[in-house]
Amino acid sequence: MNFERIRAEFPALANWTHLNTATFGQLPRRATEAMAAHLAHRDELACWDFLAWFDDMDRIRDVVGRLIACERADVAFIPNASVALGLLIAGIDWKPGDRVITLHDEFPNNLYAPAALARRGVEFAAVPWDAFYESVCDRTRLVIVSSVNYTTGWVAPLGEISAFLRRRGVLLFVDGTQSVGALDFQVGRVQPDMLAVHGYKWLNSPNGAGFMYVSPELRSRLEPNVIGWRSHRDWRNVDHLHHGAPELPDSAEKYEGGMLPFALLYAMEASIEMILEIGMQSVEHRVLELAAQTRLLAQEFGGEPVSENSPIVSVRFPGRDASALARALKEKRVLVAARHGLLRISTHFYNDERDLGRLRDALSEALSRQHALQ
Repeated sequence: MNFERIRAEFPALANWTHLNTATFGQLPRRATEAMAAHLAHRDELACWDFLAWFDDMDRIRDVVGRLIACERADVAFIPNASVALGLLIAGIDWKPGDRVITLHDEFPNNLYAPAALARRGVEFAAVPWDAFYESVCDRTRLVIVSSVNYTTGWVAPLGEISAFLRRRGVLLFVDGTQSVGALDFQVGRVQPDMLAVHGYKWLNSPNGAGFMYVSPELRSRLEPNVIGWRSHRDWRNVDHLHHGAPELPDSAEKYEGGMLPFALLYAMEASIEMILEIGMQSVEHRVLELAAQTRLLAQEFGGEPVSENSPIVSVRFPGRDASALARALKEKRVLVAARHGLLRISTHFYNDERDLGRLRDALSEALSRQHALQ
């Protein structure tokens, strides 16, 4: 990996030490250029060729398929992960007494949405990992889990979880927003029923650009809850749009309903192509290498990392205020985050050892300042 060439693609890195991809990834120049090219193209042709843009979207589905090893038909575009989860929950024929399970300290999407099912008599439980398997019973219909926990950086053993649930006929929803683009995700290895990814973190994409994988088996029984002019299988025949109940296609595209955020998706394509050019395994290796160095750095200052082998390094500094530390680092133009008392540092492939050196200097000063005030 040519790190100098890679860093040159990310303008924000010239002015900031950005160690906060778990909050926001940075846009490469090629992503902004892809958006600008589309907007210029609209002006040039007055949008008369808009149907061709959907051909481009099919190409982007193929790019997503190369990233996570699935077929074009498995991919639908979404503006964020909560839309995918909402679509799934709305499409299940719930019965009173049914059960949904997630884990303690999950991202709020995965707590709020299933909790809203209480009015339909559905039981919702957030359980600790060590009690997860025993919590799955014959009334459990859905498990919701993040691939990487947004607070602690804990990496879920998705293949193990999925195999356990498949044997019991329980659906698995995976929110991959905090790992896809940093860790290699292969659909065939995990076999989720649905995977949702908002690309604005590790896929270095704009807000509003995301995708979901929907397994063929789930598509055969999950009805769309958003119906629009593109729900009918022959929607490209715009001169004679179908009037009447839509005949739904078999592909995941049937969940999209209407128009798409084309400019954002062209940007996401450019960013994913960059990752694929580098190589997903090379990206994962670099991300985990930098994360391991970050853990050692934190330990030099008495920090206690709470997870291993994760792109997210969450550190407890006993007796220190993580939020105050994050603010102090920001004053030095070093961007990290604080989550539930932990200092969260998240390096991506565009970071390097110089960034960690600046983190070391800023952290040393911030900790000394806090100590002096105590």
